[in-house]
Amino acid sequence: MSKIKLMSHLVAGYPTNELSLAAARALVAGGADILEIQLPFSDPSADGPAIQTACTKVLERNYRTQDGLDYIAQIHKEFPDVTIYLMSYGSLIYTPGVDAFCRKAAACGVTGMIIPDLPFDCDEGLTKACKENGMENIPVAAPSMSDERLSKLAHSGFKYIYAALRAGITGTNTTIDDATIEFLNKVSAGGSKVYGGFGISNGEQSGALSKSVEAVVAGSVFVRIISENQNDSKKMSECITAKAKEISHLEE
Repeated sequence: MSKIKLMSHLVAGYPTNELSLAAARALVAGGADILEIQLPFSDPSADGPAIQTACTKVLERNYRTQDGLDYIAQIHKEFPDVTIYLMSYGSLIYTPGVDAFCRKAAACGVTGMIIPDLPFDCDEGLTKACKENGMENIPVAAPSMSDERLSKLAHSGFKYIYAALRAGITGTNTTIDDATIEFLNKVSAGGSKVYGGFGISNGEQSGALSKSVEAVVAGSVFVRIISENQNDSKKMSECITAKAKEISHLEE
C-alpha cells in the first residue's frame, strides 16, 4: 500500500515548549503531511482524557493564546512546506473577534481552521474571515447528524470537511466498518475532500480508510506517547516517528 496522508494532532505547549517542538519535528520525520495544532482549552467538548489532561497541564503553566500562535509560527518557519491547521473552540476565536483572530492565525502560517463548536451554518463569520485571509474553514461532520443536515453540510461548498468517525470523545478505539464507509461517502457526496479521525491509532485502521478519505487524522495516540515518555525526549521522538510511519504506511 502506498503512503497514506496523515494529519497529526498536537496540543500546543504540551508538556513543555521544548518537548512540544520535539514532538512536531518527530511527526514531520514520520511522514505527517498536516499538523493539526490545538490551542489548549479549559472545557473541551469532544476531547478524551489524553487531550483533556494535556490541555489542563499546559494551562496550569499560564499558557496563553499568543503562546500557541508563537509556537505555530515557529513550526511554520522550520517546516514551511508542512500544512498547519489550527484547532480550538469558539470562545477563543470569538473573544478577540473572529476577523482579528483569523488575521493573526494566517500571519503565523495557518491555512485551515477547525473549530468544532462553530456549526457550518452558524459560524459567527468564520468561513468569511478564513476566505479573506487565505485559509479554509474546515467544519466537522458527525455520525449523529441527521441525513438532511449531513447532506446540507456536504453540499455547502467547503473544500475540506473533518469527519468524526463515531460519536463520543476522542481517544478510544474506533472500528472501521461498512457503516463508517457509508458515512464517509455521505460526507464527500458534494465534492468536499474528507479528513477522517477519532480513535485512529494503527496502520490497519488507516489502511481501511485510505480509499475514502483525503487524510487520516490521529491525535490521542501521539499525546499518549508524549505523556508516557516526557522524561526521555529521545525515546519520545523515536516512538512518535515510528507510530506516524506505521499509521501513514510510510515504510511499506
